[in-house]
Amino acid sequence: MASNRHLGRIVALQTLYEQDFRRECEDKAFVLEEVLTRNIDRYQETIDDKAFIKRLVEGINTRQDEIDDIIRPVAPEWPIEQIARMDRVVLRIGVYELLFDDSVPPKVVINEAVELAKAFGGDNSSKFINGVLGTVLRKKETTDKPKKPKKTKTAKSKKKPTKKEE
Repeated sequence: MASNRHLGRIVALQTLYEQDFRRECEDKAFVLEEVLTRNIDRYQETIDDKAFIKRLVEGINTRQDEIDDIIRPVAPEWPIEQIARMDRVVLRIGVYELLFDDSVPPKVVINEAVELAKAFGGDNSSKFINGVLGTVLRKKETTDKPKKPKKTKTAKSKKKPTKKEE
């Protein structure tokens, strides 16, 4: 199932990459569901968990602006529009899985994103993806921790203890 999910992420990556490209070209004929179905059909013999791919693509599509807003402060030297398209899509997949899908352990999410970056990105993509997603995970872990209640100091009287209190 794990390798099947890896292939599922590749199909999601292809679909979201095409979406990003065709949006930039202002392609009015683009229909996400049609592209997703076409890409899933290409691998129908080897993909068991089609629902995973659909959930991933639809979730990222629905939350793309929110995901991009999470990425921006974590990679301030790289405006989202200037990040290589492949890296941008891999980051969106990773951030979505880290923050909005609890079905995969965080370290697996980051490892999978790094592997996608190695396979499809540039020479430094995997390091960039690892750094950004590692920061997103650390931020998540610090905000998810329940805050310990602060101990309040009670006012102590300045009165000297009596013999009974000593």
